[in-house]
Amino acid sequence: MECKKEQNSAKCTCTYAGCPRNGLCCECIQYHLKSRELPGCCFSPDAERTYDRSFEYFARLVAANKV
Repeated sequence: MECKKEQNSAKCTCTYAGCPRNGLCCECIQYHLKSRELPGCCFSPDAERTYDRSFEYFARLVAANKV
């Protein structure tokens, strides 16, 4: 499958400047799952800016109806 990096980058909501995985969704997901995290695109803009990508934080947001 061909990566659509340019299209993905245009839609990427990650605010981490200089991320080498920007637009490379499959690499981003693999990177974060190794650390029991989700990528920034799974979070609201406010939650994403905390850089807490943990499963636990995501679960708290879901329980509070914030995702």
